[in-house]
Amino acid sequence: MIPEIVRIDEEKCNGCGDCVPGCAEGAIQIINGKAKLVADNLCDGLGACLGHCPMGAITIERRDADEFDEAAVEEHLEKFAAPSVSAHGHSHGHSGCPSAQVRSFAVPAGHGGGCPSVQVKRFAGQDAVSNEAGSRPSQLRQWPVQMHLVPPTAPFLKDADLLLAADCVPFAYADFHKDFLKDKALLIGCPKLDDGQAYLQKLTAMLQGNDIRSLTVLHMEVPCCSGLIAIVRQALAACGKEIPLETIRIGIQGERK
Repeated sequence: MIPEIVRIDEEKCNGCGDCVPGCAEGAIQIINGKAKLVADNLCDGLGACLGHCPMGAITIERRDADEFDEAAVEEHLEKFAAPSVSAHGHSHGHSGCPSAQVRSFAVPAGHGGGCPSVQVKRFAGQDAVSNEAGSRPSQLRQWPVQMHLVPPTAPFLKDADLLLAADCVPFAYADFHKDFLKDKALLIGCPKLDDGQAYLQKLTAMLQGNDIRSLTVLHMEVPCCSGLIAIVRQALAACGKEIPLETIRIGIQGERK
């Protein structure tokens, strides 16, 4: 008997990742910006992922393929699926590619409403930043951060101050967490190497579907990085909303321009 199995049209797929959590078997992952069926024997052919694809890229077909294997699914989920902890401290099981599992992080205990950006110690009457390894707490409050992997329905986008950063910015700007990331939802991407049209569609959907309070764009001074600003301005125009926008340029030696 020829089994039913999902088919993913890569031409239609925009890599949003919405289908990943819809597949309880973890058979779909985002690879190189596109949804992929990682193994035929992980797909039960029931099509739970179909309703999660906004592009209509997933269909069910009959073809020669390995039969669905529950034991293989269990082994796959044990290897790749890990529980995450919500902001309330509850553990939630997830399936599929860990890179696309939507997570919100709690504020570390002892820091009140937000983590201090640096540890300050007193030496001879002067304040000094601690140089101890790992002394700076992360300001990241969500996962994933790559725009291709963040679904427009991610809960951390609701009523968010959104920070869109070019991939190179956090490496060039030493105080990225302290100066820019605190209390913001983060998206990262590269307008030169990634699919700009897919970014435009994704960002437009995010702006339309969420009450974004503000949008900050961090880009490098190199000319190709200005494409990120163009994408943002087009998305703002397409969404039909008035959202405050700030653009900040970072030099290749890490200075703020």
